[in-house]
Amino acid sequence: MSVLRLVLGDQLTRSVSSLCDVNLSDDTVLMAEVLEEATYVRHHKRKLAFVFSAMRHFANTLREEGMDIRYTCLDAENNQGSLRAEVASALEAGDFERVIVTKPGEWRLLEDMEQWADLFGCPVELRDDNRFISSPADFADWADGRKQLRMEYFYREMRRKTGLLMDEDQPAGGEWNYDQENRKSLPKGITTPQRRFFPPDEVTQNVLSMVEAQFPDHFGSLDRFDMAVSKADADTALDHFMDEILPSFGDYQDAMAAGEAFLWHSLISAQLNIGLLDPLEVSRRAEGAYRSGHAPLNAVEGFIRQIIGWREYIRGLYWYKMPAYKETNALSATRTLPDLYWGEGTEMRCMGEAVEHTRKYAYSHHIQRLMITGNFALLAGLHPDEVNDWYLVVYADAYEWVELPNTHGMALFADGGVVASKPYAASANYINKMSDYCKGCAYDPKARMGQKACPFNFLYWDFLARNEDTLRGNPRMGLTYKNLDKRDPQELADMRQQASAFLDEIGAVPREA
Repeated sequence: MSVLRLVLGDQLTRSVSSLCDVNLSDDTVLMAEVLEEATYVRHHKRKLAFVFSAMRHFANTLREEGMDIRYTCLDAENNQGSLRAEVASALEAGDFERVIVTKPGEWRLLEDMEQWADLFGCPVELRDDNRFISSPADFADWADGRKQLRMEYFYREMRRKTGLLMDEDQPAGGEWNYDQENRKSLPKGITTPQRRFFPPDEVTQNVLSMVEAQFPDHFGSLDRFDMAVSKADADTALDHFMDEILPSFGDYQDAMAAGEAFLWHSLISAQLNIGLLDPLEVSRRAEGAYRSGHAPLNAVEGFIRQIIGWREYIRGLYWYKMPAYKETNALSATRTLPDLYWGEGTEMRCMGEAVEHTRKYAYSHHIQRLMITGNFALLAGLHPDEVNDWYLVVYADAYEWVELPNTHGMALFADGGVVASKPYAASANYINKMSDYCKGCAYDPKARMGQKACPFNFLYWDFLARNEDTLRGNPRMGLTYKNLDKRDPQELADMRQQASAFLDEIGAVPREA
């Protein structure tokens, strides 16, 4: 008897565990674009178009191999609306002995799938996702007995496990981490690299029309859609990054600039997370660039750290800590997400630029996410649920396994220090140092109070005072609170009053109980 093999929209690789032993003569591969997955949060139009187009291209590739593909488009009359219902419909239509699916990347969906065998009266095999270097069990073994789950130590284990950037048993260059060499601001007059983009083919054009028709009110723009949606195009984008851009990635990976959405970043995170690129293969390509002398060590180490360090660590932490992790709110943040996150008018140039990049591209790089939109949410005391939903909505590379620990832990410190050893809170000084956003802005990055004061400044001091009971004892916050103690009490009170008035004015008001 044949097997029904479900492939999810972010599992688009031939080597995924659900397809590793497929029988071309008997088995059926089920793929479905369903409204439930498109709307459990109101995903960015560009994200939806990317996923649906990549799914259709992948299905065509499997057909060319000779697989029997049962594919349901979102606007098909017989679309059942959910993955569960699509599987049920397929089981009714065929004679299948069991269902095989690779475990999803989100807790809510795995929890649902674990009920399917009883619901369908048919065996459902949930296989581990083999597209990662470290399994949830591997991470749990590493985490067992540790008081702190710091990425740096996990990363070193991953270097040893993979052999990447290792000279026998020592790290290449003698150091594990070259992050201190990756924090340069952009020199005046520097030319940013040209990017490799991909005009939509007929398959993608059809998807774009469908998404615009089905989700007209969702956030984001489909103008000039040019993402890599096939394995071949993803490989081309990776080649371009490795050949032309990687050598300068290290120096400027934390830099930001007005009018520059991409700078020296790889733009492959969406393709990695959907399965079009393999993380270990990508990392080995980067190591080869270092070994051949094409790219310096600080660039290659920083790039590889994001993949086998951060990416694998974040995924492991998600499965290790869920579902309770999502409910934490260590700083008791209560305010609602203001409309400026959806592109409503703001005179803060940095926030305006970051949100506009997000609207146009369903993308912004990690420093914009952490130190602009994330930092503002942290300082303003925005409720973690609302911030987490926003990050999950707006970025094409966002799935809960990667979005939640990055936002909840790294940006918001809502987990109380599981991911980050201290809050990544910063005033306008950091933004002024690492970007040119402050030039020409309506606000003065050096002013703490008054009409021209940058909101990041009075919000920063209000954040420290508001969370003093929780944070003063943090060993990495000692100097920060010494500086707070030096503030004139009246000046601090005035800054806190201005912060409260500003947040109320922009609609970041306390949520109703």
